[in-house]
Amino acid sequence: MNKYLEEIKALNSAEVKQGASGVCAMRIASCFEKLKELLFYSVIHTKLNDERINDLLHEAESDYNYATRDYASAHFNFGDLISYLPTLKAKLMLDAEAIYEGDPACDDRAEVILAYPGFFAIAAYRLAHKLNEEGLRFVARALSEYAHSKTGIDINPGAKIGDSFFIDHGTGIVIGETCVIGNHVKLYQGVTLGALSLRRGRQLRSTKRHPTVEDNVTIYSGASIFGGETIIGHDSTIGSNAIITSSIPPHSIVRVKPFDLEINKGAD
Repeated sequence: MNKYLEEIKALNSAEVKQGASGVCAMRIASCFEKLKELLFYSVIHTKLNDERINDLLHEAESDYNYATRDYASAHFNFGDLISYLPTLKAKLMLDAEAIYEGDPACDDRAEVILAYPGFFAIAAYRLAHKLNEEGLRFVARALSEYAHSKTGIDINPGAKIGDSFFIDHGTGIVIGETCVIGNHVKLYQGVTLGALSLRRGRQLRSTKRHPTVEDNVTIYSGASIFGGETIIGHDSTIGSNAIITSSIPPHSIVRVKPFDLEINKGAD
C-alpha cells in the first residue's frame, strides 16, 4: 500500500456534500451523447438495428443511474427521462428549424444536428435544464460544463429559454442562471447576458441577476447586457459591441457608433 495513502485521505476528510464528482461529470456527458444518438439516429446513421439501440439504451441507463446515484430524493429516474424525450426532441427540432431557416450557409437540417456547435450547446442546455428542475443540480451543471468545454458556449441550466432558439457561431456566449429568453431569439458569438454586479456575492443568490430578452430579438456579436431588471423589448435588434445596463423598449435598434478609422494608402 502506498505510504502517502493516509495523507491523501486526510485531504478529503472535510464534510462536503456528495454529487459533484468528476465521475458524475463524465457519466452524465456519456449519457447525453448516447441520448442524442438515440434521438437523431435516423440522421446520424443510415440504419441502426434493434440490437444497437438496445445497447445504447442499456449504456445510457447505466451512465444515468451512476451519475444520479447520490440523489435518492430527486425521484427522476431513467424511465422518467425516457418519457421526457418526445418533449425534448420536439423542442430541439424547433431549434434546428430556426437555425436552418436563419443561416444561408446551412444546406439542410441534418447539417445543423450533426455539425453546429450552437445546436449541440442548446441540446445539452435543454436536457440540463430539465435535470435542474428535477432537483439534479450538480448533474445538470456538470452537463452544461461539458457542453461549455466542447463549444465555448456557457449556458447555465437555471436559465429559462423559449422555443426556436438560434445560436450562430456561438463561441464565447455566456447566459447566466436567472436569464429569461423568449421565443425566436438569435444570438451571435461573444454575447454576454450577465449580472450587473457581483460585489455582494452570495447576498444576491435568490435574486434575479440576469436580463430578460423578449421574443424575436437579435443580439449581434460582442454585445453585453447586464442586470436582473434589464428587459430587451420584443422585436428589437442589438448591434455588435453594445453595452446595455437598462431596459430597451420593443421594436428598438441599438447601434454603437463606429470608431474613427484611418486608412493610409500604401506606396505603389
